Amino acid sequence: MSSKKIFGIVLAGGEGKRLMPLTADRAKPAVPFGGGYRLIDFALSNLINSGLRQVVVLTQYKSHSLDRHVSQTWRLSGILGSYVASVPAQQRLGKRWFSGSADAIMQSLNLLRDEQPDIVVVVGADHVYRMDFGQMIDAHIASGAGATVAAIRQPISTSDQFGVIEVSDDDPTRIKAFLEKPKNPPGLADAPDEILASMGNYVFDADKLIEGVLRDGQNPDSDHDMGGDLIPDFVSRGDAAVYDFKNNEVPGSTDRDRYYWRDVGTIESFFDAHQDLISTLPVFNLYNRKWPIFSQQLNSPPAKFVRDSEGRLGEVVDSIVSLGCVVSGSSVVRSVVGPWSTITGGAKVTDTVAFERVRIGAGAVVAKAILDKDIVICPGATVGVDPELDRSRGFTVTDSGITIVGKGTTVN
Repeated sequence: MSSKKIFGIVLAGGEGKRLMPLTADRAKPAVPFGGGYRLIDFALSNLINSGLRQVVVLTQYKSHSLDRHVSQTWRLSGILGSYVASVPAQQRLGKRWFSGSADAIMQSLNLLRDEQPDIVVVVGADHVYRMDFGQMIDAHIASGAGATVAAIRQPISTSDQFGVIEVSDDDPTRIKAFLEKPKNPPGLADAPDEILASMGNYVFDADKLIEGVLRDGQNPDSDHDMGGDLIPDFVSRGDAAVYDFKNNEVPGSTDRDRYYWRDVGTIESFFDAHQDLISTLPVFNLYNRKWPIFSQQLNSPPAKFVRDSEGRLGEVVDSIVSLGCVVSGSSVVRSVVGPWSTITGGAKVTDTVAFERVRIGAGAVVAKAILDKDIVICPGATVGVDPELDRSRGFTVTDSGITIVGKGTTVN
């Protein structure tokens, strides 16, 4: 990576409405994931593994658990000014909250003026992936552009789900147009059935970023969004480059998970991302020791699997079971079980994501569900078996049949 001074910004102030009810009481980046992680751990791990040592997390909505997680988990030594710091909305420009991601940076320009970096890396906080930002920074510097956008190749049929990047005919590293969820964009020259979709990760020359957000802040027609407003402004000035994620080589990656990236901003994508973790050869491999995903280290005993009081054996297949859990004579299949959860007495849990301290009683049946923390499933109760029953009890049931039970609920 370049010897220039690099500063990292994680945008963590969004409301996360599409992940309700998981975001009813917490910021989206603080939502648990994969048993022992929070969503923000993936962005922060990538930045730290890439060599960045000065990183701020811009927070806003329901940020208590997120702020606590950052302060407890992401303590750097402080040597040579190293830190990961949570920075709430400070209302430095008046009595108002962040009105968009670009506005969040504009309201936090004091951070850049204090540190005076050469390069600023700006990333979202709700994506699951591995990426070496050092390689992207080197490509950004070589391009000579003021802004570089990370992009992942996606089937052209999915273009209406993404911000799509159209590259210059003369220079495939330069962005000619930034199209928001187009229906019929042109395919890539080397892959006509693919498009380049924005990953929500950016690298800027610090001075150009400051100029850009100040210019955007003076535009009354702007929504002050990074992808919707700031990047198109750089594109219109011929000052934006693209970084193709396929060129990023992360140590320890497998052929199966090398270019994995998933936006987990919806219940369906959040659920599917968990399913990507649990196979023998996972689509996303949590066990890559050369590029670890860091999180809070719980002072907990190992998981335990035992017979129940009637001597019945259970089974745990294609599943992740976290520290502190006890599975007693029960069946757990294709599921992720969070810390300090208990599943007892012949209960059956299938295709389920359970957060921390979930208790599932004897004979209970849980299928295709997401259970927030501190939930009690009483003996013999069901979740995810009868969608109409679940709705009548006030649970959220998606069109795809995923049942979500909110924090602290007791299910009879």
